[in-house]
Amino acid sequence: MNEMITGEKSELLSLLHGGGLTLPQPFARDIFLFDSFVAGTSHIEGIDELEPHIQTDDRLTFLREPENLHDKMAIAVLNGDGIKIGYVPRKDNPVFARLMDAGKLLFGKVSAKEKKEGWLRIDMRIFLHE
Repeated sequence: MNEMITGEKSELLSLLHGGGLTLPQPFARDIFLFDSFVAGTSHIEGIDELEPHIQTDDRLTFLREPENLHDKMAIAVLNGDGIKIGYVPRKDNPVFARLMDAGKLLFGKVSAKEKKEGWLRIDMRIFLHE
């Protein structure tokens, strides 16, 4: 009887360590959270030169700025080259800032852009990378 138990154990061990058993792996996914826009583009120096390089579906990076004097929940929006193009609107900050402060990865994607009377409106979709 010990041989049978030993035999079963060795078979199980060979499955686990020999690669014969496929275990589920964690998966990554992007979860759409919210439609918003990039605030403060009119205060960004050189935004007119950056505008032609901002395209629909471009990925936007978010950077928390807890030391920001105007808003402790501020989240800067950076283009693909890491250049600041504005901010997540202040009204949207509290939940997103808390998620980021808890270690969650948020990012945006440009959904549309439009030049309006001297300023650039950039619409974006906000995602959680899980």
